Amino acid sequence: MLTARLIACFDVVEGRVTKARRFLDNIDVGDAAEIAASVYADGIDEVIFYDILASAQRRRADLRTIEAVASQVFVPLTVGGGIRSLRDMHAVLDAGAEKISLDSMAVRDPDIITQGSKEFGRQCIVQSMQVKRVQATPAIPSGYEVMIDGARVATGLDAVAWARRGEDLGAGEIVVNSIDQDGTHQGYDLDITKAVAQAVNLPVVASGGAGSAAHAAAAFQQAGVSAAIISSLLYSPRMERTLSVREVKDELTKGYDLLVRPCP
Repeated sequence: MLTARLIACFDVVEGRVTKARRFLDNIDVGDAAEIAASVYADGIDEVIFYDILASAQRRRADLRTIEAVASQVFVPLTVGGGIRSLRDMHAVLDAGAEKISLDSMAVRDPDIITQGSKEFGRQCIVQSMQVKRVQATPAIPSGYEVMIDGARVATGLDAVAWARRGEDLGAGEIVVNSIDQDGTHQGYDLDITKAVAQAVNLPVVASGGAGSAAHAAAAFQQAGVSAAIISSLLYSPRMERTLSVREVKDELTKGYDLLVRPCP
């Protein structure tokens, strides 16, 4: 049995972690480095850092904040946002990241996935997808379309087909970000997450919608993911009651018989 990985995802604006609902109405949560230190001490398995304004502002990711976060965590750190070239990837990795997340830029220039994979190895390149439920058509047979630029721009790409292409291009992991479920605390979109997991031979990460440990368990047991992002559970101001990483892991092991990495 594989260990179920739990991930904290930071949507960062000017050094601050924020939480959104369906990619809108971001609420300030706190200092990114301080929250990183807290979730690391609590036993989080990985951290993903998205500089959510970097691409729209056509600038490089906030290296100073990446360095501050990296100094507080000693688990894999993935960074995305504002990465447009191998030079940007080198800068982010030098700042302390272990993996690179490619999203909107990968849609605009798919070859960047291949370039990154050849330069740093497939295990370093994460294909992140913003997906939205739409009417199924011959062009989008899965009924899920890939969106970019903070879910503001439709691409006409089918989510499952884009995942397969990303694997062919050299991605080593795929994050499925559900726009419809994001910040709702009603559970992940298991349909598209499972469809992607079954379509590729890569680790898949569920993202968007976690509101309980049961939702995370469903992603592992029903959708077949290898990791789940549980940010809202840990620190969303919109949650009536947040949980610690330890509490989530205890429930997953005792209530759902899942194998997790022990907390400190």
